[in-house]
Amino acid sequence: MGIMAVLMLPLLLLGISGLLFIYQEASRLWSKSAVQNKVVVITDAISGLGKECARVFHAGGARLVLCGKNWEGLESLYATLTSVADPSKQTFTPKLVLLDLSDISCVQDVAKEVLDCYGCVDILINNASVKVKGPAHKISLELDKKIMDANYFGPITFTKVILPNMISRRTGQIVLVNNIQAKFGIPFRTAYAASKHAIMGFFDCLRAEVEEYDVVVSTVSPTFIRSYHVYPEQRNWESSICKSHPIPCTVEAPGRK
Repeated sequence: MGIMAVLMLPLLLLGISGLLFIYQEASRLWSKSAVQNKVVVITDAISGLGKECARVFHAGGARLVLCGKNWEGLESLYATLTSVADPSKQTFTPKLVLLDLSDISCVQDVAKEVLDCYGCVDILINNASVKVKGPAHKISLELDKKIMDANYFGPITFTKVILPNMISRRTGQIVLVNNIQAKFGIPFRTAYAASKHAIMGFFDCLRAEVEEYDVVVSTVSPTFIRSYHVYPEQRNWESSICKSHPIPCTVEAPGRK
């Protein structure tokens, strides 16, 4: 009995050491951010929601590529993120890219520039959005087209440049920050709602297309808040364009977690 105890002791110690190692590794992996080292691209990063996304991903150790139409706004966000970074955690200096999704002629080139920042994109957050309010018969076709460029053609053009990289790597996530008006008709929102219905349809179909490549497509359909707005003069619908910065309320990614 004594001999057996002596022989079993090393095995017992080895077993305990193994369990301790597994526990330590599990704890390390559990504490590690899910976005650590991931390349995350955020459009309209200088909006209210964009800034909050940037803060969370930066704190989580993501490699950020922040896109926006205003360079001063991007620099201000950059300064804020770097000044509040936790020195005890690994963070990466954000990269800044000027991007106006309503300027379709430049979107492809800018998207390629974004892709070249790190050679890949793990998470793309399509956050940019422009809205207009006014009676349908008062809004010109030129303004309708402008809204469609910013809210539909711009984001899908940008996504189409990034998508082949995700498919070839068989990994990636695309998030569309949309609006509840993609589901319901609201008076005086014809142009905006039409663009939101259109892009919802595109990304719903895309989700089914790329699932086999392990690329996840999620759509967020929130209500919206107004982070800033310049009230227009009467009948001046063009100047009523403002940014919509949504607060998420529903997320759709059928069949995927």
